Amino acid sequence: MDDSSGVGNQILARNGAWSFGDKTPETFVDHIRQSVPLYEDGHQLVCELSSFFCHNSSTCYEIGVSTGELLRKLALHNAAKPKINWVGLDVEDSMVRKARDHCDDVPNIQILREDARDYEFEKADLIVSYYTMQFIPPRHRQALFDKIYESLNWGGAFICFEKTRGPDARFQDILSSLYTDFKLRNGFNCDEIIAKSRSLKGVLEPFSTQGNIDLMRRAGFEDLMTIQKYICFEGFLAIK
Repeated sequence: MDDSSGVGNQILARNGAWSFGDKTPETFVDHIRQSVPLYEDGHQLVCELSSFFCHNSSTCYEIGVSTGELLRKLALHNAAKPKINWVGLDVEDSMVRKARDHCDDVPNIQILREDARDYEFEKADLIVSYYTMQFIPPRHRQALFDKIYESLNWGGAFICFEKTRGPDARFQDILSSLYTDFKLRNGFNCDEIIAKSRSLKGVLEPFSTQGNIDLMRRAGFEDLMTIQKYICFEGFLAIK
């Protein structure tokens, strides 16, 4: 029996089985813009920050490139440095195809079907994870943070945006309620909100702000700060 339900933007998902594959890439950009506060502002901020770290000989990565929106913006923002090697990694075939089509006209972008947990990174000046780590199983997350730290050149940056949990139950209740109100204002109906929440069970595992900071510090990052925060969505900048 198919228990798929609509989660908005013509995307169907089953209980505990959210997927970035199948037909999700076709409307993913519209869906995520409606779902994540300050989504486009975060892209702009990442692009502006990249200017401080990316040089004309740099290799720079995005982990979880999805449709290639952010990676393309980064390459165009740094168009005066055409020798930067921009590399996007994703595990979903359909996302990789979509990203390759979207970035086809930018010659210094590569989109690879690779799992960052297994991929051998070159030394990099910038690594970006834009709402991706939250989908990495917690048992593998620290090892990936460690790998990112080791892969960066000294002075290189890791920019990580994540959905975050509240520091205790009361704050989590407040955050959950405010986020539901946000989604209602953005056009999702109650059934879609519930269906999306059910589909993400065991798939999306956010950590608290402190939990993410602890991951970065254990990996070796000492210099880090929050660069954007709204309700339960937060961006971090960590410099090696």
